[in-house]
Amino acid sequence: MRIFGAVLFGAAVVALLAAPAVAQTPHVNMMPEVKTQTPEEREQEAIRDKAYRESLKKIPDAKASNDPWGSVRSTDAPKAAAPAKPKTKTGSTAN
Repeated sequence: MRIFGAVLFGAAVVALLAAPAVAQTPHVNMMPEVKTQTPEEREQEAIRDKAYRESLKKIPDAKASNDPWGSVRSTDAPKAAAPAKPKTKTGSTAN
């Protein structure tokens, strides 16, 4: 009987702790009512789609690269670095 009471008490605690979490979840309707379009709405949508497709045809193709540093960079491979010159001592401390 003690085990049954402990299990019942544990279930009650879990239910009390879960209630605030359930209350915070958004209420989302997963099955909204299906809205059908009238023939006039379908016709208006077809006109809008056609106008959209026509406007896309009016956009010119990009001819040149849009790289502002393109004329600064060279296309050649970088040159090999020249060997460093040996440092020479000058002045009064030179031997």
